[in-house]
Amino acid sequence: MIYNIPGRTAKNIEPETIIRLAEIPNIIAVKESTGSMDQASHILSACDLAVLSGDDSLTLPLMALGGKGVVSVVGNIVPGDVKSLLNAFNAGDMKLAREWHFKLFALCRNLLGLATNPIPIKAAMQLLGRDNGEVRLPMTQLDSASMKVLEKTLRDYGLL
Repeated sequence: MIYNIPGRTAKNIEPETIIRLAEIPNIIAVKESTGSMDQASHILSACDLAVLSGDDSLTLPLMALGGKGVVSVVGNIVPGDVKSLLNAFNAGDMKLAREWHFKLFALCRNLLGLATNPIPIKAAMQLLGRDNGEVRLPMTQLDSASMKVLEKTLRDYGLL
């Protein structure tokens, strides 16, 4: 799987390059984390790679274009909810898929916007009793103000 995340690498893998890479038999998917529906559309229209969302909040829009799913961050804490979104979409129930999208969107926006991943998801997992260790340098723990936002977000979602 190609992992295209310019936010981490400071370089976008252009659609033309991804389309060329799709010709290599053992490359079967791309985790598209650019946030660009134009880029995703370009890739989807030009090759047979499975395009997976690398941005939780764009999963439903990407699937509506032909994407095949998500490599999810919030799925670490609410895997059943992410699966429900995917199942509703795949069953053709757009009303239910949108409901799941909007429910998950608040969690994605409030949790993932606090700091660079994996800082907020690790903090969330620790708050939920699923300790997975400390973040490693150069990353640091969430500050107290962000922890309060995170706790409220998890409470509002019904997790705390």
